[in-house]
Amino acid sequence: METEVDLNQASRETLLEIIAELRQRVESLEARLSGGGPGARMPGHKLSARRKKPAAEKKPRKKRQHGFARPRMEPTGRVVHAPDSCPECHTPLTGGWVHRTREVIDIPVIPAEVTEHVFIARTCPLCRKRRRPQEPLKGLAVGRQRLGTNLVSLMVTLREEGRLPVRTIQWYLRVFHQLKLSVGAIVQAVHQVARQGRAEVGKILERIRSSPVVNADETGWRENGKNGYVWTFSTPTERFFLRRGRSGEVVDEVLGESFEGILVSDFYAAYHHYPGLKQRCWVHLLRDIHALKVCYPEDDGLVRWALGVQRLYAKGREWAAGRRPPSRVQLVLEERLLALCRPFLEDPLAVQAKLCRRIERHIKELFVFVSHPEAPSDNNGAERSLRHLVISRKISGGTRSQQGSNSKLVLASLFGTWRARGLNPFLECRQLLISPQP
Repeated sequence: METEVDLNQASRETLLEIIAELRQRVESLEARLSGGGPGARMPGHKLSARRKKPAAEKKPRKKRQHGFARPRMEPTGRVVHAPDSCPECHTPLTGGWVHRTREVIDIPVIPAEVTEHVFIARTCPLCRKRRRPQEPLKGLAVGRQRLGTNLVSLMVTLREEGRLPVRTIQWYLRVFHQLKLSVGAIVQAVHQVARQGRAEVGKILERIRSSPVVNADETGWRENGKNGYVWTFSTPTERFFLRRGRSGEVVDEVLGESFEGILVSDFYAAYHHYPGLKQRCWVHLLRDIHALKVCYPEDDGLVRWALGVQRLYAKGREWAAGRRPPSRVQLVLEERLLALCRPFLEDPLAVQAKLCRRIERHIKELFVFVSHPEAPSDNNGAERSLRHLVISRKISGGTRSQQGSNSKLVLASLFGTWRARGLNPFLECRQLLISPQP
């Protein structure tokens, strides 16, 4: 018993000593913090090595070429908010200044306007003939139907540019404009715009035929469940689409005999017979080379050959981007590429033999962009022009009739051209409807 008491007494004394040491440390830390100076910091806290520069040494902000702040829109209306009286003493308040402004952007939900036009016929008192007003609705309605130009332009823009189904357009008009239209009325409006736009599409085709460079490509398009192809012939500012088969006669039909420019395309055989200058797409070729490298990653000879082809292409791009080189540079690049491919042409064990034979067959069509820098080395322009139509095909699956296909491609040519030129498709469609027709 005495032993346990002694142990407890020793433990108590030890704890009292520890408490006394901790009190001394706390008092020391409080003194350091209250005294300030370089020592007035918590233990273990490191001073920041980066010191703030004085205000005088701060460099002025570099001026930007253009501002990135959100610009305010031009207000269409203004509402002034001002207190009429003091909320405490109720004294009337007058005058004042602009404390702040706040911009609120909203769209009105307005029902469609239905205007009844009354036509008055009158009799001339002198010649006794009846006289009626001549074309009083020109520019207000489309043809002899009851739909106005703004409404038709909106529906066609939603259909073509927005890629909305007809029933979605019908729902939109009913919900937001309290306008009930049948599916047939919307479809007929689309056909009406296509009929009025055929003359403009003919002008687009003429401008393409007179262009120095034309990109061409094709993609699948089903009509009433039957396979077919949509062709595109485009320039940086023009788009033309039509649905045909996949034969080379389509190239002759579109370009005609007067075309003397450069035809940019992939390696499809329908373009082989064109007698003029052709530039084959390097992106397609390099993509096939990359796919071959993925299939045979351990073939060192294939890797060296692919690297040599890529270097020659990069050399051609360098020459084309720098200045207009003589045609001799094109010949040198063609000779080097042939020399690179010649050892594998008849080698049955070479995995790149097929691509080498393709290069040999089209060697005169691979470096045209070097001697003619206005021609691109790839066919990305045609594929970009098809992208909008391909997305529309994925949504709808195609068209159901020949009339639907014709209207679809006429509108695709019109809206694609307006899109390429950066124009407002709604305003351009409206201008097409109100312009005099030939």
